[in-house]
Amino acid sequence: MNKPAILALEDGSVFHGTAIGADGQTSGEVVFNTAMTGYQEILTDPSYTRQIVTLTYPHIGNTGVNAEDVESDGIAAAGLVIRDLPLIASNFRSEQTLSDYLKSQNVLGIADIDTRRLTRILRDKGAQKGAILAGPDAEGEGAVERALEAAKAFPGLKGMDLAKVVSCQTPYEWSEGEWTLGEGYADTTQGERPFHVVAFDFGIKRNIMRMLASRGCRLSVVPAQTPAAEVLAMNPDGIFLANGPGDPEPCDYAIKAIEQLLETDIPMFGICLGHQLLALASGAKTVKMSHGHHGANHPVQDLDTGKVMITSQNHGFAADESTLPATLRATHRSLFDGTLQGIERTDRPAFSFQGHPEASPGPRDVAPLFDRFVAMMQARR
Repeated sequence: MNKPAILALEDGSVFHGTAIGADGQTSGEVVFNTAMTGYQEILTDPSYTRQIVTLTYPHIGNTGVNAEDVESDGIAAAGLVIRDLPLIASNFRSEQTLSDYLKSQNVLGIADIDTRRLTRILRDKGAQKGAILAGPDAEGEGAVERALEAAKAFPGLKGMDLAKVVSCQTPYEWSEGEWTLGEGYADTTQGERPFHVVAFDFGIKRNIMRMLASRGCRLSVVPAQTPAAEVLAMNPDGIFLANGPGDPEPCDYAIKAIEQLLETDIPMFGICLGHQLLALASGAKTVKMSHGHHGANHPVQDLDTGKVMITSQNHGFAADESTLPATLRATHRSLFDGTLQGIERTDRPAFSFQGHPEASPGPRDVAPLFDRFVAMMQARR
């Protein structure tokens, strides 16, 4: 039998729907994502930690879930909001239904609500603090009041340091390469790996590591709070600053390490949170966006060539272009709202991009940034 679920927002909006995941209660920042595919990669992206994700595409779950398409050890999102969960999941790679996957990970989900109305609220008022109650928690006279109280009690992501929360606790090596139909993920240990890259794990996605590994990089992944001295002791050819959740400003440990690493001539490449941290370490500032960028159809212009690329995005904070010091140059800009999407140091071999160039799934227009990073390491040699 269908179980009830309630979604409540801090502005007082309430949605009644059907529970499609675990029973209980969850809270977080409610955001919307416009991607039409890739719900499994979205759910397992650590950058969505403490966020409840609303998918604007109406039919979610029709291709099921499989063990190969995860971007981390489990679901990172605090909850899932969709319009419709199809009765049948049909795909030759499907191993489990989306509903069973949510339950197995103890993650709440709600379906059968007007996601167009919800998206309009988030677009007009900005990302909202919210809460989902599902199953027995969503029943009874006081359920709506409990949901509203839980939504308003969420502290918000501003000032929240989540990078060290989702990061690995001990260093590890990564050698899995990109995926090929019928073959699975490549084993890069069988080929040449001329470049040693130390990657800071602020919430790193696996396909980012696969893209680097497939380009001849031997990856050493280190915890978010690793000091610069320990990284330098590993004698890297390049340093990678990963994506991740939360506010970049409280990550003082990472900013300090990046500042010290920038004193060397080691090439550095940052993505998403790593992009914001590179900006902060270089003297710029970051801002909390109204509703952020979440989707796989965002146009971004390369300011050097004028070329427009379709990109995958997932961020609620942005580097403030008006605060860039002389040592930073803007390289990419969003054509949706004009926000800064890419920077590079004018005095060091360091650059970064706000979107997710590995785009798993989604457009791969910005994948050549990985080639640029490899070329910088080759040039240094």
